[in-house]
Amino acid sequence: MLVTLMNLLRACWRPSSNRHARTGSDAAGRQDGLLWYKDTGQHVNGEFSMAVVQANNLLEDQCQIESGPLSFLDSGPYGTFVGVYDGHGGPETACYINDHLFQNLKRFASEQNSMSADVLKKAYEATEDGFFSVVTKQWPIKPQIAAVGSCCLVGVICGGVLYVANVGDSRVVLGRHVKATGEVLAVQLSAEHNVSIESVRKELQSMHPNDRHIVVLKHNVWRVKGLIQVCRSIGDAYLKKQEFNREPLYAKFRLREPFHKPILSSEPSISVQPLQPHDQFLIFASDGLWEHLTNQEAVDIVCSSPRSVMMQRILIFF
Repeated sequence: MLVTLMNLLRACWRPSSNRHARTGSDAAGRQDGLLWYKDTGQHVNGEFSMAVVQANNLLEDQCQIESGPLSFLDSGPYGTFVGVYDGHGGPETACYINDHLFQNLKRFASEQNSMSADVLKKAYEATEDGFFSVVTKQWPIKPQIAAVGSCCLVGVICGGVLYVANVGDSRVVLGRHVKATGEVLAVQLSAEHNVSIESVRKELQSMHPNDRHIVVLKHNVWRVKGLIQVCRSIGDAYLKKQEFNREPLYAKFRLREPFHKPILSSEPSISVQPLQPHDQFLIFASDGLWEHLTNQEAVDIVCSSPRSVMMQRILIFF
């Protein structure tokens, strides 16, 4: 598995070649067995690469990069948007986020005529509300959609500033050059919401002081209500609205006791920081990568590539 992940990272640094082109065009990316990758592409601030290894028969995940206008106004703002959507229970939520989150962000950026943490927060709220409308409409014929959700990691580079918003356990790591030593250090920029982390468990327990079973150790894995590891997500309506935690939803998802406030949250953790000249690249990846590589190991693999590191390069992995 580790070899596969290392190949996944290195795929983004291969010299350009059309040997594995799925459509004969580099714009479409290249296929190499279960590995799909795109060598390079241009964004407003530099270059990007993408790579995906499909682990399931049904791909539940989505990722996107948008570069250029971040609003519907000719005056801007302009920049680069990166999204990593790690779905679970099905592909519907990740696909919905892929289709709507960036458009919601552009709408709120147009209203404020700027990019900000508030724009990101409102975009997440609108995306969650929109998907809940889909769940409500499909519930009578497709009730299991209430148990579909997705982690959602977003990065926006605008005006030399990096905005990061996250729900779930995907992660963005910065490769920062240290001039004094020549090293490139890994700096984690996103907060994760996985109850395997003790501080996350304690936070959730403090929010639900009357529920002794809000977090359960099941088969040596901590899970919210014994069901799911992340405590923030888009979707997962069955753990946010009591009306969806009932028949005909599958019994394995139904809680024995009713709940009176959402168990999971869709509120993102948001950070804002200026990018510096010694900040060399960003790695956006789902937990499938970070379960096997430390932040520094991933950064070291990128740095060991024969291709030279370029300022503000973005790499996206599943």
